[in-house]
Formats: sequence, structure tokens, C-alpha cells
Amino acid sequence: MNINILFLVLLWFCSNYTLVAQTLNIKNDRFWDTKNGEPIYSQGGGIFKFTDPNTNIGKYYWYGVQYNEAELYRNNPTVTQPNATFLSVTCYTSTDLVNWDSEKPVLTKEEINKHYSNTKWLGRLGVVYISVLKKYAMFIQHDDQVLITVSDSPIGPFKWHQRINMKAMIGTSNTGDQTVFTDEDTGISYLVYSYGNGRNKIYISEIGVKEGMVNLLDCTEVFRGAGREGNCMFKYNGKYYLFASNLYGWDSSYAYYLVADKIKGPYTPINKMLITPGCMDDYAHITQTGFFTSIKGSNQELVIYCGDRWADFAGNGLGYNQWFPITFDGETPYFNSLNSWDFDVSTGSWAVASDNDYVKNGSFEADRRHIPSPVKPIQEQLKGWTTLIYQGNTIVVGDDESPVLNYFNTEEDRKQVVGEKSLNISDNINFKRKVYQVIESNQFVKLEDGLYKLSAKIKNTSGFTKLNMYAESVNKQTFLPIIEPNAQWTAIEINDIHVLNGKVEIGFMAEGIANASCQIDDVCLVKNKNKF
Repeated sequence: MNINILFLVLLWFCSNYTLVAQTLNIKNDRFWDTKNGEPIYSQGGGIFKFTDPNTNIGKYYWYGVQYNEAELYRNNPTVTQPNATFLSVTCYTSTDLVNWDSEKPVLTKEEINKHYSNTKWLGRLGVVYISVLKKYAMFIQHDDQVLITVSDSPIGPFKWHQRINMKAMIGTSNTGDQTVFTDEDTGISYLVYSYGNGRNKIYISEIGVKEGMVNLLDCTEVFRGAGREGNCMFKYNGKYYLFASNLYGWDSSYAYYLVADKIKGPYTPINKMLITPGCMDDYAHITQTGFFTSIKGSNQELVIYCGDRWADFAGNGLGYNQWFPITFDGETPYFNSLNSWDFDVSTGSWAVASDNDYVKNGSFEADRRHIPSPVKPIQEQLKGWTTLIYQGNTIVVGDDESPVLNYFNTEEDRKQVVGEKSLNISDNINFKRKVYQVIESNQFVKLEDGLYKLSAKIKNTSGFTKLNMYAESVNKQTFLPIIEPNAQWTAIEINDIHVLNGKVEIGFMAEGIANASCQIDDVCLVKNKNKF
């Protein structure tokens, strides 16, 4: 397309897309609904900007997969589902990224079964507009190959087009996770994907038409190193950012990244992905890298990290979609792990919401295994928390005498608390211990001075000479002693914690005899409304 024509098209799109200023809220750690109250089922997909063919209004189109188990887990999050059964590719449309309308399924299981009757996996997809064919093309991981479906409309129905065997291009027939990225400055779309075996290489291929069929036009290897999946990217301030996660299955991971001046690279650091600052205390708010979407507002461009939380298969909390603002320190992206945040779709500005929970890994779901863990990832402490041992067995990775710092909740536990895991305070000898987290302002997220409420749920046996929940700010401590055993999960809270100088320490202190046991879950710190 002529660059001048492309500019005019983009200018027209932006003018039709811009809305009046309005503050909208993103609330994580819960399941999302459409504006009509219907459940949103969208996993492993992406958001793309197209013009509505009926109204000529620019819209966001959010595509993803609905798995049978997503509905099962949403209705009963006490049971982690063992399988992923494809039902359909869903599509939701919006003009503001918060209020979504549900469209009919754009790709059905019936359409897939006409051509391939034994699908074991279908997911990781994205959609592009192929102007020369006047078609919308969806690229999808489909068992051991890449499936392309096409439609005359962005809301489908998408029909089978062809499957691509990737072996001639990269050496394996399949990709090892993929997303579609469209460069809005050029109008060119790309498939971003990893090597199918071991996932230790990442590639970028331009999407286009070959011999009359939608296909991949080339292949450029941009990374070779440690295995990575959840490959996705965005463009900001003229630079390309390539993101990926570790090979942790359904579980969460650090968000890794590379940066380049050109779409095909070179990406730096060469073959060594960096961990995104801000994601380390809770494995990117208990997500895997999914995709990005951007708002080019009148004041600034807002990049939104759209993480996948595969809770239906990992049991690691509530909600399948967790979105966060990305900020920048020069070229370095920063992950803002927030429970609730507001943004202005017109200006691109954002702020921490008044009801944000500031605790990192407060439901203890970031940790994949019993901690300390000698198994990948080798880990001594719980993510976001520090455990100090004053008396009792020392924390040692791989030592059978080491205390186990987390507890795996039973199905009965999960009727009262969130997710598979909780904090565990116990030992097989007499012990004295403190588990704490320091919460403080940083350059992007301010912990405002004022009054806060600290809450949690607790279950404990007898045998404790001291068991306190506490908060401390500017050397002033507030304690809540737990005096009696609690055979069932019990809600506890401390109100009117006075936070000053943008810093507070929260935690738990325990002194107990051998085999005394306490579990803690769903720890929250929220600012009291309308109080200093």
C-alpha cells in the first residue's frame, strides 16, 4: 500500500476511533463479563483493530478460545480441570477495551471437524486483514501444525483455508506457542512463534499471500537460547519489544523481553532475554505472557500487557484474563502488578484505582510447587514474601528437614479460599518465625499515605504461644493476636492502619510447639475510602 494512502487510512481510523474522555477500570483477579453480564471466555488469543463493516466505526476485536473446562472452573473453582477441550473461537467487540459485546462464535468445532475430526489442541491465535484478497485470516496452533482460516468479516464465520507444516521452514511441523502482531505504522502483520521442540528459538514471519493462498512469506530467527513460550510483541516509541515466558506449562512465569529497532532485529541483548522489572514478586501477577494492546491517546501511548492466567488448568486463582499497564524507564519496560487500575481511553493516561489491593502474591498462587523447591524453578522463598527463622529448622532447598512454606489447599479448603495454595507456618520442632512483605512506593506506583485495611483468612491448630497478624509503618506497629484455634477458615482484619512515607510492612509472627500448624490465605491491603 502507498505510504501516503496508509497514513490517510490510519488517520481516518483514529478519528473514528477516538472517544470522549472517560475513566474506565480494569479489575483483575476475577472472572470478566460482557456489558450484558455474559461470561467472557477468551484464552490464548489477541486483540486487533478493524473497521466494523456495518457501521464504519473502528473497534477492538478480541479473539480467543473457549474451552469446555473454562466454564466448569468458573462455576466451581474448587476443582482444577485435567484437560483442555476446544469448543469454539469466540469474538468480543468494544470501542473502549472495557465494555465488551459478545459476537457469535467465529470458528466452530463443527467447522474444524469437517476437515480434521480428532483435534487435541487448538489455541494461540490471531487475526489479520489480507487486503489483496479482501479476507480476514486467522492463524491458529492446531495439533502439530498451523491452521489458517478465512472470513469475509471480522466477526466470521471463519472457514478452513489450509494447514501449514512448518518443518521445511524451521525444522518442526508445529510452532511452540505463537501470536499475531500487526505493525500499525506499516500495516504489515507477522506471526511471532517459537521452535516446536524445546522452544529454544524464536522466529518472526511476515504474513501475506503465496500462490493465491494466505501463508507465511519468510522466516527470520531472532532468538536462540533458553526455552521460551507465550511469544508476543508490541511496538513503542519506534522500537519493537518481543516478550515470552518460561516453560512452566499452565503456571505463571516471569515476563522476559528483548528490544530491537527493526521488526526482524537484531534483538538485544543477543540471545539472552531480560526479566521485566516489576514482574518478579508474583510471576507477572500470576500470568503467562499472552499479548499486548495499545492506546495511542492524546497525552501518551498506553501499552497494556494482556496476560493469560490458565486458572482452569493450573488452579492458580480466579480470572482467565489479567491486564496491566506497562511503563518505561528509557527503553526498559516496567510491569505494574495491580489488582485494580483506571485509564482514560482518550488520553491514554492511567492511575492506580482506589480499591487496588497492594499485596503481591497475597493468595500464594505464584509458587508452582512446595517451597523451598529443588525442582525448576529452584526457589527458597515464597514469591513476594520473606520468611525469617528465629527458632526451628532452617530453610534449605532439597533438605527433608526444611520447613515447607506453603500448603496445598484441599477441595474443601477451596470452598473458602482462593486457589490451590496458601501460606504454611509449621515445623516438626518448636519454632519461632516471621513471614512478611514490604510494600512501598516506586517511580510508577505510589502507595499513598492514609488509612488502610489489612485482611486475610486463617486456619490454625492449638500449640501457638504467639500468633499475630501485623502491620508496621514508620516504626508504629499494629497487631491482631489470634488467640484461639480455628478449625475452619476464619476471616481476620486490621482496620485503620496508618501508612506514612509511602511504605508499610505487613506480615505474620508465630511461636509454636512442634507440629503446631497455621495456614493463611487471601491476604489483602486496601486503602480505606474517604479516610486520611
